[in-house]
Amino acid sequence: MYEDRRRRGGGAAGALVAIQLCETAARRRVPFELLLIDPAPEAGRGIAYSTLDRRHRLNVVAGRMSCYPDDPGHFVRWLCHHGEPGVRSGDFAERYRYGAYLADTLGRAIMAAQGVVTVRRLRTRATGCHWTTLPGGDPRARLELADGRTVEAHRVVLATGPSRATSAWAPEELRGSDRFIADPWAPGALDAALQDGRKEDVLLVGTGLTAVDLAMTLDRPGRTVHGVSRGGRLPQAHAVDPLPAATCATPLHGLSLAALRAAVRQHIGRVMRTHGDWRPAVDGLRPVTAEIWASMSTAERAEFVERDGSLWNTHRHRMPPATAEAVGRMRRTRRMRTYQGRLDSASARPDGSLTVSLTTADGPRTLPVGWVVDCTGPGLRLSDTADPLWRSLLDQGAAMPGPLSMGVATDHGRLRGADGGTTRPVWTLGAPRRGELWETTAIPEIRAQAATIAEAVLDPWTAPALPATGGPARRRTRRPTDTSGMPLSTHAAAATAYRLGVDRLLKVRTGAAQALRRSVALDPGFALGHAALALIGHECGADVDVPRALADARRAVRERADTFERSFVDVVSRRVLHPPADGDAALLRHLEEYPGDALALAVAVPTIAFSGLRDLDGTTALRVVERTAPAHGEGWFHTSLLAFMRQEQGRYDEAGALAERALAAEPASGHAMHALAHVHYESGDHRTGRERLQRWLAHQGRGGAHRAHFSWHAALHELALEDTAAVRRRWAEQLSPGKVYGVRALVDSGSLLWRARLAGAWQGPLPIGDVLDTAPADVLERPATAFVALHAAIALTAADDLPGLRRLRVHALRADEVQRSVIAPLCAAFEDILEERWTDAARGLERLLPRLPGVGGSAAQREIVEEALLHALVSAGRCEAARDRLEERLDRRSSPHDRRRLTALSS
Repeated sequence: MYEDRRRRGGGAAGALVAIQLCETAARRRVPFELLLIDPAPEAGRGIAYSTLDRRHRLNVVAGRMSCYPDDPGHFVRWLCHHGEPGVRSGDFAERYRYGAYLADTLGRAIMAAQGVVTVRRLRTRATGCHWTTLPGGDPRARLELADGRTVEAHRVVLATGPSRATSAWAPEELRGSDRFIADPWAPGALDAALQDGRKEDVLLVGTGLTAVDLAMTLDRPGRTVHGVSRGGRLPQAHAVDPLPAATCATPLHGLSLAALRAAVRQHIGRVMRTHGDWRPAVDGLRPVTAEIWASMSTAERAEFVERDGSLWNTHRHRMPPATAEAVGRMRRTRRMRTYQGRLDSASARPDGSLTVSLTTADGPRTLPVGWVVDCTGPGLRLSDTADPLWRSLLDQGAAMPGPLSMGVATDHGRLRGADGGTTRPVWTLGAPRRGELWETTAIPEIRAQAATIAEAVLDPWTAPALPATGGPARRRTRRPTDTSGMPLSTHAAAATAYRLGVDRLLKVRTGAAQALRRSVALDPGFALGHAALALIGHECGADVDVPRALADARRAVRERADTFERSFVDVVSRRVLHPPADGDAALLRHLEEYPGDALALAVAVPTIAFSGLRDLDGTTALRVVERTAPAHGEGWFHTSLLAFMRQEQGRYDEAGALAERALAAEPASGHAMHALAHVHYESGDHRTGRERLQRWLAHQGRGGAHRAHFSWHAALHELALEDTAAVRRRWAEQLSPGKVYGVRALVDSGSLLWRARLAGAWQGPLPIGDVLDTAPADVLERPATAFVALHAAIALTAADDLPGLRRLRVHALRADEVQRSVIAPLCAAFEDILEERWTDAARGLERLLPRLPGVGGSAAQREIVEEALLHALVSAGRCEAARDRLEERLDRRSSPHDRRRLTALSS
């Protein structure tokens, strides 16, 4: 059946609803037609985000402006990928950039929903909306358009934004003047005032955020911008270094307005005494503002708006610091002046300019001005609106005014008619709900409302279809399965792509990310596909927008998943968002319930692809491998993991035999070859190890995902054999940037260079700068895992980057427990090395060695810290301690390089 479900409005609120509708429909595979009705040249911007003046900035930090309630960093990441790589969540972005973000995100959502959602856009206005009821009882809307056409819709969302100002406050002679700018955001409205050479003063009526923006636009030498308002207050400024919001200790719900004022004053006073700043106190009220407003009586709300509204708005809706600084300069140089009062009259002067009379708190004042600009902001009373669309709904009883006649009455956004009912499927969001919510015009509120509305609009078409009483049961279709035989909540094509991606992960081969991306492109509602992408982005350094993929997985799993899929998504969520202990606990619970899940098992074992379970002695991962053996039989994958764990135990003969058995069954098994590489290294069989790796890389390993890591293993053998020419050749051919990228370059290429320097195998400058250039800045300074952080510290030390090490240490102190307890002191010890405080460096590294297994990775990778310790001991003159460590290592394995160093220390 063809369904025509449409909505009206194309500004920020409309874009947010459209994004949610497209993405939710694509996940649920619900076909419908989406009609966007808006006269603007570009969908998504609206009035607020169309300004081209780069001085106009958002008054909310970028970290709170995401389109998605469950992905707060989305806008910041968009900025980083669109020309502003250094932007932080606490920055205030340009308003025009935010408009571009909305338009781009909407365009991507529409593209991703192709084949499910048909989108049309009409560049006109809706001027009326009338409802009829079809014979089956289904209400249908007929929308009248400004160009004379009509369209019909089953569902309507009115994303109209704030009501336009009526300028009813202005004297009649002013409203008739061509020097009165009633709509300063209209295209060309300010052109005359901005002409070169025009220096006449300007009067802004209103001193809120609109006036602040226009004051900066109209500012020029020789001109004074005046501002007048009833309160005479400019918005307060955001703090340059903001403090966290402070929750009010006193319950505020249900208090009388007088008691509420007293409690809020006490709250602000306590916060001022504690932090020296009132802003955290006001910010702490935001989560309960709607609840407090709802608890007020009508008389209390009216009194609050009249007596407290202006004061609240100037402290709650603040200027960005850069804007406040610019306005401050204007006021100090008298290029901007503000008055508490009102405009009484205006008369024309012979030259066409105006003389305006004000009544101010300081007495009457007359000003000659070139223009008067209406900056009073949107009207609060929608019942007084001249908008023909809202007028038609109010007149026919399809809508009714909200509290204090502000906005309209709704039930969670669904319009209430004059009879109080919600029989018509029409919703609104944002400013039209101000009477009910008070705070409802900022993006954090509107995006949550948009998500709720999208759910409500689509719910009638996505509810499970149940058979009628006495009718036949629904035909059950067999679900496709993953590589472990677990059923998947998707269709066959997406399951095939997912199995291919997982198979490549298990074999440590390239192409896993591409296959997983195809699985979610084929089925945007496939939770495991999104979760696997988030997992490999977080732990393997794949080019994945991890927060976005994880948010998609969590949305999808709420709508369509079984207990197995919900458990796996929970595992990934906890590994990405929670401390390591939480992620490990979730993974262990999952494997206890689903021991045959090969992908989860791969995540648990710290081999080459994933960081694994981060216990100090490695016994937990070993127990998991042994306990899951019955579910896997003697399959090559499980045998590969067991081989790796046996070599971690020092059972090298057994590990080698297991690895050979797995390679016989699956020659391309990267896990088995990796276990064998460790066996050769830890056994001191360096020549055989290098030769075996060379053959595998040339044949079965040609499509390996981590070829650089196998090359790194071969280079370790060459360092042990003191074949410095081979080390440099391998670097140039297999490990230099251009051959290796991103995290892999950091882990393998960067660590090899520093090992080579410590071993005396690299003469001259290290090309470590090339490695740092290929690693993303956030990986170097804000790594997500302790394992990556370890290698970031190594690369920064190799580059003699003391400031970078200190930034990394600061990040580690704010990160998870392993980074705080291991990485932060490791950075401090490396700082001691760079500043040649050798005794301090050696002491710090000695204390850290027992804690290193908690970082993850293999003993061979963590050995680099012991190499640094040996270097510090020798440099500090503690040669006997260095000899003891080398003798202990040589007792475990043969190494020509270690033998020569020991001889040199003993001579």
